[in-house]
Amino acid sequence: MLMPKKVKHRKQFKGRMSGPAAGGTNLNFGDFGLQAVECGWLSSRQIESGRRAMTRYIKRGGNIWIRAFPDKPITRKPAETRMGKGKGNVEFWVAVVKPGRIMFEVGGGLPEDVAHEALRLAQYKFSIKTKIVGRYDQTGGVG
Repeated sequence: MLMPKKVKHRKQFKGRMSGPAAGGTNLNFGDFGLQAVECGWLSSRQIESGRRAMTRYIKRGGNIWIRAFPDKPITRKPAETRMGKGKGNVEFWVAVVKPGRIMFEVGGGLPEDVAHEALRLAQYKFSIKTKIVGRYDQTGGVG
């Protein structure tokens, strides 16, 4: 699972998710990417299962870049615990994703149909709506 090696503060506030992504909205590494359409949290488990689905489909060809990193701790209190007595323990880590954020990229000489299918398999693993985007080539088309 992805998680930070070290954090300055062990527990964080929930925060608010509104507005578009501030950065990470362009394809920087690969030819195709998975872009978020709505706000949400991606858990480290979701990111890992998406990575596995893509890696298994691509097999040995091409490259995968993970652009979302889970750096926000989410706490939970144990079941059947009374109110009060402080904040719960850190249970898992999430990446905050806003609309426009590129979460995964694939490239490295992959055919377009293979890249699309790999990203489609990863889409099923996430709890937010996403779309597949491509880099525009010189002829004016996508891909």
